[in-house]
Amino acid sequence: MTFSMKWYILLAFIIQFATGCGKKDFVGDNNMTVVFYNVENLFDIIDDPRKQDDEFTPEGPNKWSSQRYKKKLGDIAKVISSINKHDLPEIVGLCEIENEKVLEDLISVKDLASGKYSFIHYESPDVRGIDCALIYRPEEFAVSGHSFIPVKLRDNPDYKTRHILYVSGTAVNNEELHIFINHWPSRNGGVRATESKRLQVAEILIHKVKEIRKKSPEGHIVIMGDLNDEPEDLSVSGVMKAFHGIEGTDKLTNLMVPEYNSGKGSYNYRGDWSMLDHIIVSGGLLDGKGWDCKNRQGYVFKRDWMEYTRKDGIKVPDRTYGGRDYFGGISDHFPVFFRLQWQN
Repeated sequence: MTFSMKWYILLAFIIQFATGCGKKDFVGDNNMTVVFYNVENLFDIIDDPRKQDDEFTPEGPNKWSSQRYKKKLGDIAKVISSINKHDLPEIVGLCEIENEKVLEDLISVKDLASGKYSFIHYESPDVRGIDCALIYRPEEFAVSGHSFIPVKLRDNPDYKTRHILYVSGTAVNNEELHIFINHWPSRNGGVRATESKRLQVAEILIHKVKEIRKKSPEGHIVIMGDLNDEPEDLSVSGVMKAFHGIEGTDKLTNLMVPEYNSGKGSYNYRGDWSMLDHIIVSGGLLDGKGWDCKNRQGYVFKRDWMEYTRKDGIKVPDRTYGGRDYFGGISDHFPVFFRLQWQN
């Protein structure tokens, strides 16, 4: 055997070994991938007289057709299935979905069908009909309970917005997860003018978190969502006291802070990046025992095919619509995610 042939065999073995190790990193019972994704107006094409969804119908101003709907479903499924190339995510929080039908259609798309996902969804009072939901793989996450947390504002009791979705369950190895999926009031009208709304939602959420901690002190808290605020804003850093790098099982850690501090974001407005999408966990997922967050942080997921390059060269999320103009993209947000590994 020549030297070059020996070298080729050795190189092939190294590549095979490295690839095999990669597959073991995030596949199997000892690993989980948890995702949150604002999917930008995932509506079916059917007019619901109870909602202001006329724009997302074939006759509406957006000319929302079956072809456009199917393309968006396929694109979202491609994004979710690409986050962990070796295994589908076990838990995915979603916002801006219309109803159960779009969830049924989404989990039936080829890229996700093998995950045999189930889902949890409640209709919220949002006038446009956009809600929060959770899709999950039952063989990896066994749901034990779920409900919604109504959002009522003290100074504006008639204000209608999305419920907070609460789901409890156990992952493999029987550790409890208490998951909250959020979509807080938007910044439309100005950041400061709308800040009070988000502060009040944060108070409602943290009150529920404290209740659960009293009942289940060993359970892990996972808060995901489009909070429409940055990590340093009062709703997140003040009311929720969600920081990064602070030790203690009774503390909340914002896993997206490292990405935010490096200049990355999940949303881009006029060329400026914002980290509006958050993943916040309790300290028990950072103590190196049982289920533990890999690298102690979360990540923004993006690929070239999810981006649109503006005239100034800045790459931003490739959105589906800009006003009434159909761009044919996926979403105006990038998903965020983190990984859990079981530590014996």
